[in-house]
Amino acid sequence: MGKRTEAEVVIVGTGFSGLGMAVQLLERGHRDFVILEKAADVGGTWRDNTYPGCACDIQSHMYSFSFAQNPEWTRAFSPQQEIWDYLRGVADKYDLYSHIRFGQEMTGARWDPEEHRWHVATRGGDEFAARYLVNGLGALHLPQIPELDGLENFKGETFHSATWNHDYDLRGKRVAVVGTGASAIQFIPRIAPEVAQLTVFQRTPPWVLPKPDHEVPDWARTLFRKVPALQTAYRDLLYWSLESRAVGYNNGGLTLMKLTQRLGKWNIDRSVEDPALRARLTPDYVLGCKRVLLSNDYYPALARDNVDVRTDGVAEVREHSIVDGAGVEHEVDAIIFGTGFHVTDAFENLEIVGEGGRNLAKEWADEGMRTHLGITVAGFPNLFFLLGPNTGLGHNSVVFMIESQARYVAEAIELVGRTRTAGIATRPEVQERFNATMQRKLAKGVWTRGGCRSWYLDAQGVNRTLWPGFTWRYWLATRKVAASDFELIGTAGDK
Repeated sequence: MGKRTEAEVVIVGTGFSGLGMAVQLLERGHRDFVILEKAADVGGTWRDNTYPGCACDIQSHMYSFSFAQNPEWTRAFSPQQEIWDYLRGVADKYDLYSHIRFGQEMTGARWDPEEHRWHVATRGGDEFAARYLVNGLGALHLPQIPELDGLENFKGETFHSATWNHDYDLRGKRVAVVGTGASAIQFIPRIAPEVAQLTVFQRTPPWVLPKPDHEVPDWARTLFRKVPALQTAYRDLLYWSLESRAVGYNNGGLTLMKLTQRLGKWNIDRSVEDPALRARLTPDYVLGCKRVLLSNDYYPALARDNVDVRTDGVAEVREHSIVDGAGVEHEVDAIIFGTGFHVTDAFENLEIVGEGGRNLAKEWADEGMRTHLGITVAGFPNLFFLLGPNTGLGHNSVVFMIESQARYVAEAIELVGRTRTAGIATRPEVQERFNATMQRKLAKGVWTRGGCRSWYLDAQGVNRTLWPGFTWRYWLATRKVAASDFELIGTAGDK
C-alpha cells in the first residue's frame, strides 16, 4: 500500500512550466503545493537531453523567466548545461526543492465529484490528493523511435538523442543517424569528425538558417549584473524582434517566408559544392511549414567526405547493417535516432478521468486535443495544462507563454477562493468557440498552406500544437480569468 499525501495543488514536472507555476503560487502566498518529478533532479527536457551540441534556438536572455533574469549567460544561444544550471538555480532561489517529490512519475489521475478533488496515482504506488492538478509535463519528453522492420535484430548500439549513451565511444565507428530534425542538426556536426563513416537517413530536409550565435562579452555581463534595467531593456528588444517574425507565419505571410527562403538557400550554397547533395538538402515546401532550424555547421558537416546523406528511407534493419529504400546495404555499428518526440499523442499513456468517467486520452484520440486557451478542459474541473494544445510557438520564446499561463492558473485558483466554491469547470461552448477560432486562424498560416506535413499536426492532419499569431495577444487573452467562461462548482467546505 502506497503513501497518501494531501495538498491544495499538485504540479507535475520540474521544467520551465512546473517551476514557473510553483514560483507564481509562492509569490501569491500559496504554499500548500507539491511538485511531482519522475527523475532525481529538476530541469525537464534540459536535464534529459545531453547529446553533443545540445543548445537552445531562442536567445538565452529571452528563453528565461522575466522574474529571474540571468546576467551570466555566456552565449547568445545557451548550451544545455547552462540552461539546466539556470533552472536548478531558480529552484534553489525560491526554495522549491522542499516542495518537490522526486522519483514520483504520474501515471494517471481521477476526479472525485463528491470530494471535488483529484486523486493522482504514481508509478511507485503512492497517491496525491489535491484540489487542483496542474500538468507541466511539456511536449518534448517522450522520445519517438520509428518502427523499422528488423530493428529488434540489430546487434550494434542503438539510442535516441534524448537518451544519449555517453559510455559508447563513437570514435572510428560506422554510425547511422535516422532523422534530420532540431536535435540531429546539433549533434551531427559534433560526431561527424569523430566517426569513420556517418550515414544520415533524411526523410524530409529542414530549412536551416544561419545561427547568429556569439559569446556574450565580459563587459556586457558586468553591465547586466550591475544595471539590471539594461538587461530588461535588452530582453524587451529581443522580444519585439522575435515577435515580428509572427507576421511571416500567419495570414498573408507566405510571400515573406518565400523571400526568407533565399537566406536558407544561401546557407546551403555557401557550404555544399556538390550540386546533387545541394538538391537533396533543399526543401520543396515553404519555410516555416516545418520548424525552422538554426545552424552554421550542419551543412559543412554533411559535405564531409565521410558523410553520406540518403533520402530513400529505411527499408530494413539487419544484424549489422541498414538497407535503404533503394536496396543499398550500409554496414553500421550504431544507430542514433534523431526522430523527435511524441507531441500530439503525448498524453495517450496517461489515465486522466474526469466528470462522469470521461477519459481524457480517449477523447483527445477520438476528437483531437481540445482545450480552452490551451489551459483548461471541459469535463475536467480544476485541471490545468501549461504549454497545452495550441500554445506552442515557432517564432518566440515559450517561456513567455508559460508565464502567462501560470498567472492565469493562479488567478483561476484565487477566483474559486474568492467565491468560496470548490472548483472551476470550463463551459463546453467556450472551449468549442476557442478551438474553432484557433483552427480558422491556423488554416491561413504557413503550417497549413506551406506544402508539408509536420509534427505540429495530429493523426487527422489538424494543427493542435501552435498558437496562430502574436504572443502579446495571448498575454491579453490570459491576463484576466473571465468568470463567465466557467461554471463554479461545489462549496468551500467540500473535501
